[in-house]
Amino acid sequence: MTRVLLFTGKGGVGKTTTAAATAVRCADLGLRTVVLSTDPAHSLADALDVPLGPLAAPIATNLWGQQLDAQARLEEAWGEIQAWLLEVLAWAGVGGVEAEELTVLPGLDEVFALADIRHHATSQEWDVVVVDCAPTAETLRLLSLPDVLSWAMTRLFPVGRAVNRVVSPILAKVAHLPVAGDEVFAATQRFYDRLDGVRELLTDPAITSVRLVVNPERMVIAEARRTHTYLSLFGYRVDAVVANRLLPDEVVDPWFKAWKEAHAEHLVAIDEGFAPVPVLRSALAPEEPIGLDLLRGFGEALYGDLRPEGQLHDGEQFTIVPDGDDLVLRMPLPGATSDELDLGQLDDELLVQVGPYRRAMVLPDSLRRREVTAAKFDDGVLVVHFGPRGGR
Repeated sequence: MTRVLLFTGKGGVGKTTTAAATAVRCADLGLRTVVLSTDPAHSLADALDVPLGPLAAPIATNLWGQQLDAQARLEEAWGEIQAWLLEVLAWAGVGGVEAEELTVLPGLDEVFALADIRHHATSQEWDVVVVDCAPTAETLRLLSLPDVLSWAMTRLFPVGRAVNRVVSPILAKVAHLPVAGDEVFAATQRFYDRLDGVRELLTDPAITSVRLVVNPERMVIAEARRTHTYLSLFGYRVDAVVANRLLPDEVVDPWFKAWKEAHAEHLVAIDEGFAPVPVLRSALAPEEPIGLDLLRGFGEALYGDLRPEGQLHDGEQFTIVPDGDDLVLRMPLPGATSDELDLGQLDDELLVQVGPYRRAMVLPDSLRRREVTAAKFDDGVLVVHFGPRGGR
């Protein structure tokens, strides 16, 4: 079974270095490993000190690397849809470079990244897929895409296609507006099919783990804790936190005394704030860890005797358990508070919102004909009671 390891964190904390070092460590242990970047900034090649292209290419024994080329994927998968959008924009009087830019929708690079991760994880070519994700906000958008697109394709797409068949001939005659034909809808379906099974793959803790990289800084820790909560909302499992760039014990100069005391205080906050998730520690290196040799030392020090590809923490998952005539849904939301939590039910969906992130969770068959009778937030876990089956 292929393992998928996703690394994210606030920009500048060292997530690319940590991802690259993890990949080198896995390869040294004899695992066929591919490391790829979904970060548009693409600093993975710099960390490895080797050129990387849009396809997985060998770097060292058991190690391959890739930097996603969103433009190439765009031309391959978005061509028919883009052609229709260009016709619509031309009809509206927009052309040239402006039209080209407007037809490349925000978030397309994330879609292609998900498709690449899925391909690598299911190809049986690799033992480990290591992903250097974009900074946290972009990663959250990336990992929420399967939910959002699934909702749109199951609810809006069939309606849109049916309406299009009725309205298109009228629009074409009256307004001469270029209308989407079946080839555009077929291309949209193929585009969506690229993500088929991605959510199930990335939310299976036996396959995929997310690792958060932090520095001992108050704002970085706060953002990472929020990220942990939001990842849990969408069903992703954080199995480790990497506390990076800690001042080593060898530094005894009095000038660093206050800094070391602050690091010690922040480490306590990290241990307590992410408990029971394990916290791996990495000292501030005397030189930037660039290239395979320095990354190898980084990975050895970070993981020690641990298997880097292993599941480092097996916490509580989304569960449904019986309670008399009720069924009780339990969803871990570590770090969330009841003040930022909102809950609702609409037909066969449970609507859960934490802060700015909202998830429309399609309920399993066992809950669809039941109504929410009670809900509470108990020690980091959302507990929702569904009453006996009704006549809805």
